[in-house]
Amino acid sequence: MTRSRRDLRTRGLLYYIGLGLSAGLLGLLALIGALVIVIPAVTGATPMTILTGSMQPTYPPGTLIIVKPVETADIRIGDPVTYQIESGKPEVVTHRVIAIASTDGETTFTTKGDANSAADAKPVQPLQVRGTVWYAVPYIGYVNTIVNGDNRSWIVPLVAVALFAYAGWMLASGIAQTARRRRRLRQRTLVSDS
Repeated sequence: MTRSRRDLRTRGLLYYIGLGLSAGLLGLLALIGALVIVIPAVTGATPMTILTGSMQPTYPPGTLIIVKPVETADIRIGDPVTYQIESGKPEVVTHRVIAIASTDGETTFTTKGDANSAADAKPVQPLQVRGTVWYAVPYIGYVNTIVNGDNRSWIVPLVAVALFAYAGWMLASGIAQTARRRRRLRQRTLVSDS
């Protein structure tokens, strides 16, 4: 019997199911990482978390939206835009453009949350616009809020320690498994020699 067939039988089905699940989880994490970190960083977009229900059902609370800067001349009715609630202040909201007006060469946008019954009270000035929603990833916004909020000072080190502990465990278990194989091989060699 060849060694690979022996290994296949000794490892069993659960080992290969675990291996497949691990590979699938790693692939999913890589895809999410690309969607929420790499692509926004490369394109100059900004990940933001939906905190309220004003844009339900399109963007429920906890959705991570990727906001891409755009020229205000390119904004159309129906576009979801992220804008400063008050010009020059960091607080932003994402609502849909329902009307565009131009008075004396100055464009303003009337916005409304999808779940709201009335339009927003104040028109949005072009200076307030941060961009339009490029794409959204459901539920990941909760993670973004936790990692980038007040908890960041202890969550990032905790995750780093957990990853190092996992790497150490994997290394130690690999070394132990190699040592067990060598012992078995030595025992077989001693038995066959006697």
